[in-house]
Amino acid sequence: MVRLFVFLAAAALVLLVLSLISCLAADRVRTMPRALWVLVILLLPILGPLAYFLWGRSAPAEGSSRRPHRPASPDDDPEFLRSMDTEQSRRDRELLAQWEATFGADEPEPEPKRRPGDEVRDRNGDGDEKES
Repeated sequence: MVRLFVFLAAAALVLLVLSLISCLAADRVRTMPRALWVLVILLLPILGPLAYFLWGRSAPAEGSSRRPHRPASPDDDPEFLRSMDTEQSRRDRELLAQWEATFGADEPEPEPKRRPGDEVRDRNGDGDEKES
C-alpha cells in the first residue's frame, strides 16, 4: 500500500511539473489568463494539471508543427558558421598583409644553421675549408 502511495505521489508531482512547464512555455492558453492557470495548477494538485491539459492548453494549428525549426546552438546554424568563416578569412588576410609589411615577404630565407658533425665542403668538394 505504501508503494502505491509513493507511486501516485510521484505521478502527481510529475503531472504538476509538466503542466507548469507547459503553461508557462505556451504562446497562448485558452479559457483563462495564464496567471490564473498557474494558480489552479498549484492549488488543485491533481485536478488542476488535468484541467489545464484538457481545457487550458491551446491546440496546435493543423498542418503545422509547434514552432518553426531553429538551430539549438550557434554552431548548428549554417548562416552563423558562414559568417564566422568569412570573418575569420578576412582577419587572416589582414594579419598576413601586416606580417608581410613588417617582415618583408621578398627577403630570401636564411641559410640553415650547421649542426656539429656536418661536413663542410668547399668548392672543390674535398672537405677542406681553406681555399687554395
